[in-house]
Amino acid sequence: MASLIDELISVLEEECEVYQQLLPIAEEKTKVIVKNDLNALQEITSSEQMTVSRIHSLERKRDQIMGNIRTVINRKSGDFTLTTLIGLLEKQPSEQKALSIIHDNLKSTIQRLVEVNNRNKSLIQQSLEMIEFNMNFIQSTRMAPGNNTYTKGASQYETLASGTGMFDARQ
Repeated sequence: MASLIDELISVLEEECEVYQQLLPIAEEKTKVIVKNDLNALQEITSSEQMTVSRIHSLERKRDQIMGNIRTVINRKSGDFTLTTLIGLLEKQPSEQKALSIIHDNLKSTIQRLVEVNNRNKSLIQQSLEMIEFNMNFIQSTRMAPGNNTYTKGASQYETLASGTGMFDARQ
């Protein structure tokens, strides 16, 4: 069991490092979104995808180790989380402390990453809303071009729109 705990600690430390590498990428993504630099955003997203792929690989490895630990301690039902394991390691204080520290580091790093990603999501949503507003504005100006004259009674004559939409299908 001790070797499984050591292996778990190793995988969790590596996972924590990868999450910490992802944090500056997400923060740089914020700057790129604000600058509206689509090429840089694409590069960052590609880099981010490679890092996330590495995290998925580590997650599978961690799940496998946790499954092996669960089998060794004969725990068959219920949730078996890292917090549960930390609680079960009362007789092994050094491993318990190491897992607890890694758990706290992972939790704070992931929490920070969630905050940055939520901010990025909000910025992208605002950008999309602005694009949609501009598209609607452009479309409405093309739908009813010029010659909007009013009489003294404020009734409009020549109300026929040209019928052209945003895109010209004749090309």
